[in-house]
Order: sequence, then structure tokens, then C-alpha cells
Amino acid sequence: MPLWRLSRHFLGRPASVTEARRFITATLGAWPVVESAELIVSELATNAVRHTASARFGGKFIVSIQAEPDQVWLGVADGGGPGVPRLVRPTEDEGGRGLFLVASLADNWGVYGNQAGRTVWALLKVDPIATAAQATGRS
Repeated sequence: MPLWRLSRHFLGRPASVTEARRFITATLGAWPVVESAELIVSELATNAVRHTASARFGGKFIVSIQAEPDQVWLGVADGGGPGVPRLVRPTEDEGGRGLFLVASLADNWGVYGNQAGRTVWALLKVDPIATAAQATGRS
């Protein structure tokens, strides 16, 4: 059973990627996985804005966090589109690294939905003892 859940809507524009990162930082500030969570959400939000219907006028994407004592689940729901998110090995050019980075940082990840809307999610395992010590100020 989750400790808590939180979601926030963002406009489907590039500036919202920074806002999504700040949302993660503000929400998970004391958690040991905050840096990985920031990078993951940044990549997934960027993909939503670049490759889905979320980028259309009036489009949006939703960032969700679900915290449990031993894990944090992150999801970015987008407006869908004809392409299916898939993992590709990065090449010399700048593109195609997002899901590869997500896969390398997360303990698990996946995609569900269809062309009308998808959620790309990532799961980060957390050491509950380290989380409790950090929350109380003990390291």
C-alpha cells in the first residue's frame, strides 16, 4: 500500500520539462533517489513534449509519483501518438538517449496505453532505513 501519491499536470511545452524536474525535487527532496528521479522525469517529460500529441496546442502531460517504504514509482502520461516508445542504443548523434538513460537508472520501467495516450513509468528501489535516517537528519 502506498505511503502517498501525488500527480501534477503540465502544459505540453519545452519549458514544462524544467517545471516537472522542480516538482520532483520539491516532492522527493529528502529521498535518496531524488537525483535519479529528476533525470528520469526530465527524460520522460522531454519525450512527451517532443514525440507525442502532448505538444499540440492545449496539450499536456501528467507527472505522477507513488511512494512506498521501499520504492518510488514515477509515471509520465502523455497525449499519445503513432509511435511507440522503445529503447534504442544511443548513437553518436544527440537523439535517442532518453529511454536508454531511464533504463540504466531505474530498477524497472515500462510503457502502457495506446496511440490515444500512454504512460511511461519507472520504478526506483529505496532502502527504507536510509530513507528514514535521511528524513530524521541522521546519516
